[in-house]
Amino acid sequence: MESSSHPYADLSPVAVLEAVESLGFETDARIFPLNSYENRVYQVGLIGKPSIIVKFYRPGRWTTAQILEEHSYTLELVELEIPVVPPIAFGSAGTLLGYKNFQFSVFEQFLGRPPELDNLDNLLVMGRFVGRIHAVGALRDFEHRVELTVERLAVHSRQFLLENNFLPKDLRPAYESLSQDLIDKIQQRFSAHGELRKLRIHGDCHPGNVLWKDETPNFVDFDDTVMGPGIQDLWMMLSGDRNQRQAQLLELVEGYNEFYDFRASELELIESLRTLRLMHYSAWLARRWEDPAFPMSFPWFNTERYWAEHILELREQFSLLDEPALRLI
Repeated sequence: MESSSHPYADLSPVAVLEAVESLGFETDARIFPLNSYENRVYQVGLIGKPSIIVKFYRPGRWTTAQILEEHSYTLELVELEIPVVPPIAFGSAGTLLGYKNFQFSVFEQFLGRPPELDNLDNLLVMGRFVGRIHAVGALRDFEHRVELTVERLAVHSRQFLLENNFLPKDLRPAYESLSQDLIDKIQQRFSAHGELRKLRIHGDCHPGNVLWKDETPNFVDFDDTVMGPGIQDLWMMLSGDRNQRQAQLLELVEGYNEFYDFRASELELIESLRTLRLMHYSAWLARRWEDPAFPMSFPWFNTERYWAEHILELREQFSLLDEPALRLI
């Protein structure tokens, strides 16, 4: 049972229905939790109408200004007919609504299938739409959203894990030294690159946040939108061995360049960005470990085996950081 101090302790099924009905909807009492851990997201059935998606933001994660800036960006994209799924606006109440101690938003239910990224033609199309998103993202900066930085994703992650004693004693020295070596090397890579062109990006553009329909990728969940380099929204679409990733990259960039100028120099940062994501992911799980949904959904986390494998993964990344970057050939 959730403790009363847990941020979602009071978000019962009844509270979810009451929040939806406060907007004038007539629900049929069907609630299906969706695969979301950072926030709480539900599909809610309506009488005589299609179901809606209701997202309750994790209290304290983002400020109101940061959430509204996310919403504003997605609506800006929609106005230019870029296929994203934005929150629904409710008159003067806008897109960010309140119920008791929760902030929530409502989305139309959008049905699509996962993108088939082993199809190079699909990657060409994906590149075009990411390029369109970035062309809009470059028009102005966020005022309230955070930036993608080594400090936030790696330094703070390492600090949290060590200060809160998540590492087993016999593995702590290995993690402590390796993680610092990785941070030093990544900072060197970013310094060697020089000034980054940062723009408004999706921030978490992996295939799970793309729904394919009618030969078009539709982008969902801008919860992690940040100021960052464009390559961050592209590298997670690459998979397989080096030759496969090289071929995939060429298709992505060809489509991307039709709408926005790709910076080839950012290819040098792919493995650094992958390492930042790995380090941040472990710390994210640790930060949320008191949320009862996390031990139930990630029972393998915070075991000695997990940390041993994580250290091995980081060692592999340390070697990959010295490998030649992919090239536009």
